[in-house]
Order: sequence, then C-alpha cells, then structure tokens
Amino acid sequence: MFWLQPFIAAFTGWFTTWIAIYMLFHPRNPKRFLGITIQGVFPKRQKAIAAKLGSVVANELLHFKEIAVHIKDPDQVRSLMPGIETHIDSFLHVKLKEKLPVISMFIGEGVMQKVKEGLLEEITLLLPEVMEKFADNLSQKIDIEAMVTEKVSNFSSDKLEEILLSVMSKEFRFIELIGGVLGFVIGLIQMGLSYL
Repeated sequence: MFWLQPFIAAFTGWFTTWIAIYMLFHPRNPKRFLGITIQGVFPKRQKAIAAKLGSVVANELLHFKEIAVHIKDPDQVRSLMPGIETHIDSFLHVKLKEKLPVISMFIGEGVMQKVKEGLLEEITLLLPEVMEKFADNLSQKIDIEAMVTEKVSNFSSDKLEEILLSVMSKEFRFIELIGGVLGFVIGLIQMGLSYL
C-alpha cells in the first residue's frame, strides 16, 4: 500500500486541478454551500470580462483608420472597377436611352466611349476619398467597444463556456496533466521522506 502513495498523490493533483478548471465555468448560477456563495469565475465575472474585451477590441485591435487605409488601397479600388464599368456600360447603353431617348439618338458610340472613360477616370480618383469619408462616418456612428461588450455580456453561460473551451481545451488538458505529474512527484518525495 505504501508504494501507492505517488499514484494517490498524482490522482489528487489531477483531480484538484480538474475541479479548479471546472469551477471556472460552474456552477453557472450562484449556489450556497456551507454558508459560502459559490459561482464559476466566468459566469460571475462575465460583465467585467465583456467590458474588458470590448475595450481591448476597440482600443487595441480594431481601428477605423486602419480599415480606411485598406478600403482606399489602390488594389482594392482597382478590384471594384470592373463592376463599376459594367454598371456604367449598362447606364449608357440601356438606361440613358430609356430616360433620354432624343439625346441618345444624337450620341454616337465614340462619344459614349469618351463619356465612359471620363466617368471611370473620375470615379477612380473619387473612390478612395469617398471610402475614407465612409469609414470616418462609420467610426462616429458605430461604438465598437459598446457593441462587443453588449454581445459578450449577452452570451449564455453555455455559449461562453463553449467559446473558451474551443480556444483553450488543449491548454486545460495540459494543466490537468501537470497537476497529475506534480502530484506524482510530491508523492514520490513523501514516500522518500517516509523512508528516512
């Protein structure tokens, strides 16, 4: 029975670590036990976690100025041009004839091509400026910190646990394993001390 000491200590180390991780999420609602109120860390602190996460996302991760830089990037603008060109073609060859049939009779294909080229040139110059203003307007209308805080605050405890476990399940298992290994080592030390 004496030689079982390291294994019992290993089980104790693993089990106490497993309980500690379990208690990060459970109990989801406050429970009274021996005059003490117990609740999982994440359910209890969900509002504070949500507020901190909202602050981090808004102040450290997501900035509208960075978004504006990507939006008005010349490659982005070029990628939009084929769709804009198709729309201008449709306008000049279909809608213009419907709206102004008399004028369209006097405008030849060469003039239409020149108008199209002029419009595309102006749009290419104007688009980055419009995109930047659009991003500025969004930054004034959208409060990222409040949006993230509200969404995380409204997660159910199940959803919050599912998200955290999907990100950290391997780490939690590793921590449990370390608890077991440390318990085993402590058991060996106790067994060695008992011999002395």
